[in-house]
Amino acid sequence: MTVSVDSTTSATAHQDAVLRPHAEHAFAAELAALAAQDDRPRPQRWQLSPWAVATYLLGGTLPDGTVITPKYVGPRRIVEVAVTTLATDRALLLLGVPGTAKTWVSEHLAAAVSGDSTLLVQGTAGTPEEAIRYGWNYAQLLAHGPSRDALVPSPVMRAMADGMTARVEELTRIPADVQDSLITLLSEKTLPIPELGQEVQAVRGFNLIATANDRDRGVNDLSSALRRRFNTVVLPLPESADAEVDIVARRVDQIGRSLDLPAGPEGIDEIRRVVTVFRELRDGVTADGRTKVKSPSGTLSTAEAISVVTNGLALATHFGDGVLRPGDVAAGILGAVVRDPAADRVIWQEYLETVVRERDGWKDFYRACREVSA
Repeated sequence: MTVSVDSTTSATAHQDAVLRPHAEHAFAAELAALAAQDDRPRPQRWQLSPWAVATYLLGGTLPDGTVITPKYVGPRRIVEVAVTTLATDRALLLLGVPGTAKTWVSEHLAAAVSGDSTLLVQGTAGTPEEAIRYGWNYAQLLAHGPSRDALVPSPVMRAMADGMTARVEELTRIPADVQDSLITLLSEKTLPIPELGQEVQAVRGFNLIATANDRDRGVNDLSSALRRRFNTVVLPLPESADAEVDIVARRVDQIGRSLDLPAGPEGIDEIRRVVTVFRELRDGVTADGRTKVKSPSGTLSTAEAISVVTNGLALATHFGDGVLRPGDVAAGILGAVVRDPAADRVIWQEYLETVVRERDGWKDFYRACREVSA
C-alpha cells in the first residue's frame, strides 16, 4: 500500500497532539532499536525476544549505544517471571495494591510482545460477557440473521485470532459469572460461537494479561478454577524511598512534557518530601524508625504521589514562577491523605504537629500544609 507524504505527516502530527500516546507509539524508537539488535530466539508472533522485552521494561544500554529508559523500577526477577509466563500457555495475573504500576506494566508488556497494547477490556461491575466473548451488530442480525458479518468480536477474540496479547483490567471488579467465561477460553484456547456452530481457536502468540487490586479482595473473588488458569505475579510497592522518588520523578517528567510543563532540578526536593510523607503515613512509622504515626484510610500510593506532584507543577507553572515549592503540593497532599473528613483529618493534624513541625528544613512545608488545612 502506498502512503502519501501528506498522510504520513498528518499521522505523525496526530500522534504528537495526542495527550497520552499508547506505549507502542510513545516508545516506538526504543522498540525499533531493540528489534533491530535483538538476535535472540523469539516465540512465534512476538515482536521481540523475552530478553528484549525485559530490557524494554527495565531499561539498559544496547551495543550501539541506544539508551532504553526504564518503564518499571523494581525487582528484575518479577519482570522476568512475567515475561516468561507470557511465553507459555498460562495467562498472567498482575496483582498488587493500588498504585503499583499494574496497568502500566500490562500496557508495556503488550506493546513489547505484540506491538499493540489496545486489545483491552476494562473491568467494571457492569462489564457484560460480550466484552470478553463477542457481541452482535443488531442491524445486521435483524436484516440477515446470525452470520460472521453480524458478529462483533471482543478484544480477546481478536487477540486469539491474530496471535496477540489481550488485556483485562481490574478483573476482580467484573461479576463472577462474567469472569468465568474466561475459563474455557484460557484452558481450551477456544471460543465457541454456538449461534453459528463455529469456534475461534487461538493461534500461537495469543495470551492474556489481567490486573487485579489487592484491596478489592471480596468484591468478586476469582473462582479457584479461574485462578488456576493464571500465573500470579505480585507487584510490590517500591522498596526504598530513593526508588520511589526516582519513579515519581520519571513519570512526572514524562507527563509534564506531554502537558508542556517545565521540568527543573529544583523540584526534586518537593518530590522527595511528598514521597517521604506518603511512605511514613503508609508504613505507620517515620523514616528514622523513631516515631510511630497513625495511617489514614487512603492508600497513598506511588501513583497518587505522581498525581500530587504533577498538579503542583501545573500550579507552579500557571500561577507561580515555574519552580515547584511547598505551597504547590500542600493542597494535593491534603486531598490524598484526608479521605475520611473526620478520622483522617485528625491523623493528618497529629502528623503535622509531631513530625513535620519538628523536622529540620521543613518549616516552609509545615506552614504551607497548615495554611491549606486550616
